[in-house]
Amino acid sequence: MNEAATEGKIPANWSSRPYHRHWLLAQANGLFDFFQFASVNPKGGFNDLDRTGQPLHPNNPVRGIHMAARMVHCFSIGDLLGRPGARDIVDHGMDYLWNRHRDLKNGGYFWQVDNHGAVDDSKQGYGHAFVLLAASSAKTIGHPHADAMLADISEVLETRFHEEKHGAIAEEFSADWVPVAGYRGQNSNMHLTEALMAAFEATGERHYLQRAERIADLLIRRRAAESGYRVPEHFDEDWGLDRHYYHNNEMFRPAGTTPGHWLEWARLLLQLWVLGGRAHDWMPEAARGLFFQAMSLGWDKDKGGFFYTLDWQNVPEKKSKLWWPLCEGAAAAHFLNAHAPSDFHEESYRTIWGFIARHSIDRENGGWHEELTEDLVPSNTLFPGKGDIYHALQACLIPLYPAEGSLTKMIAESGTAL
Repeated sequence: MNEAATEGKIPANWSSRPYHRHWLLAQANGLFDFFQFASVNPKGGFNDLDRTGQPLHPNNPVRGIHMAARMVHCFSIGDLLGRPGARDIVDHGMDYLWNRHRDLKNGGYFWQVDNHGAVDDSKQGYGHAFVLLAASSAKTIGHPHADAMLADISEVLETRFHEEKHGAIAEEFSADWVPVAGYRGQNSNMHLTEALMAAFEATGERHYLQRAERIADLLIRRRAAESGYRVPEHFDEDWGLDRHYYHNNEMFRPAGTTPGHWLEWARLLLQLWVLGGRAHDWMPEAARGLFFQAMSLGWDKDKGGFFYTLDWQNVPEKKSKLWWPLCEGAAAAHFLNAHAPSDFHEESYRTIWGFIARHSIDRENGGWHEELTEDLVPSNTLFPGKGDIYHALQACLIPLYPAEGSLTKMIAESGTAL
């Protein structure tokens, strides 16, 4: 797609049209319906679901910390909207985070647990970022344990993970806080940026915002700009780019570059720019650059959808089409339509939602297909089933509210979406 070539062709934004807004809300309700009850494990935490909405491992599932935290975040959103039963899901998730994932001996939060205790007792920045998001979202609905969790996770992030000389966090520690050397990652820091903004909005404490701004400065103003607004994923301990990094966990640390993260950063930058009083002029420019590169290099111009990863010559490497880059693309386009309006952004918004409607929404079983092959056939090579409401729900709801802050803040301030 050519940004300049589309000027003057597209009429009023879809996000302002009543039909489109009703359609988005219906998709959000479908996601709530799919996940709200089937995901709840009566022994604590939440189940990953298979394609039909049944628990993948009903007897003794391993629960990742991000799963519980994202459910708390999403059903805090549900409670703000007035969805019956949403508060019960928040209660269930907060209890599991606090009483099962939290390490009562050494502090911090275990990466994975099952019915018997910690399965992977590592302390990972990615998981801790989502605990901060969960606590912040729970605070917006007045959850009685939100303040304690918010204070606890904030202290852990500050005293264990934050590296002042870089303005970002370390990646991983053992259970007793021995650092896992040699690696720093953008993914955990990107999600921490989202969580820090939510914490700032929930508390009014500006130090959260300042931490987010420093992460964005390192990863986008410097490292992404140096790479032509392609966001590098992997670094050494001094935040030097590691172009050859490979890890067998392709879900959280894929090799090469990931256009979906360029899109995610485009939205987060604009949100950060607004929350910071529009003081950092580089942020809107960077957001436009990231979005344009993702649509130009990451979008499959033949079959549609975003390639999962590219190599450093911009050649598609992992050609699967995942749901979450589409979600982040739609949300980023909404923010860009608000703060850097152009026909290119609106055309992209419509193109992305058109693909989602045709290929991603599972009208037979409910929920969304989380993975498609390059040829758009539902697949499960990276993701075993349907384990995540977070990306799709936010994509459906973000366009219903002003692009002036996080979804929880906008719902709390704006009330109804329609």
